[in-house]
Amino acid sequence: MSNYDYNEPPAPKKGSSLKLWDILTILTLVTTLCIGVYFILVFVSPNSPLNPLPPNPVDPNAPPTPTITPIQLEPTWTATPFSATETATLVPTITLVPSATPLSLITPSVTPTFTATPKAPFSASVNILQSDITIPHLQSLACNWQGVGGSVVDANNSDIIGMVIRIAGRYSGKTVNMTTVSGVSPDYGKSGFEFVLGTVPIASKDNLYLQLLDQAGLPLAENVYIDTFNECEKNLVLVRFKKNR
Repeated sequence: MSNYDYNEPPAPKKGSSLKLWDILTILTLVTTLCIGVYFILVFVSPNSPLNPLPPNPVDPNAPPTPTITPIQLEPTWTATPFSATETATLVPTITLVPSATPLSLITPSVTPTFTATPKAPFSASVNILQSDITIPHLQSLACNWQGVGGSVVDANNSDIIGMVIRIAGRYSGKTVNMTTVSGVSPDYGKSGFEFVLGTVPIASKDNLYLQLLDQAGLPLAENVYIDTFNECEKNLVLVRFKKNR
């Protein structure tokens, strides 16, 4: 007999491995079917509790949504007539207490003293002249000129330069308001001044006046009212301001 044993062990049965794969396949199919059903339910009802991300989630911490309430008109108000009669209250009057009036049978001997009005620092003198004879620069104008000129001096007849002179009023139907300073017209003296009124002599009375002013514009003399004449021999009004002692 041979020493070799030719009896081979039986081959393993294939049925047990096939059963395991079948179970896994069935589980996979069931899982796929459940997932498909889940997605169908979420698609059909997005706000379903099964959906972890609903499209319009409600935030519990969000402030309440305001509700607009339309303004309603108030019901028509009806005035209730009311009549009342006011009683005037009399205001109490004050009765003055009579005061004693002193009576004297003796005639007072003291005569009241009146205070004199203070005199202006400067006084003025006025002369009427013919311009072309008196003033050199007016000789060529002859009767074709009318105006006012003059000078300002102190108590010792020394010229004062820089004083303000103003002429105002009306002349030939027009308002006049001109200002100059002493010393600008030397033909009238070192402190001479001049105002040109027109080219034809015109008569007027108290329509123009001169003022002598200090640097602050305060008057230093009374207003000097002047008259003009329609004569060539009287076409210059010469005014001289002199300081009082």
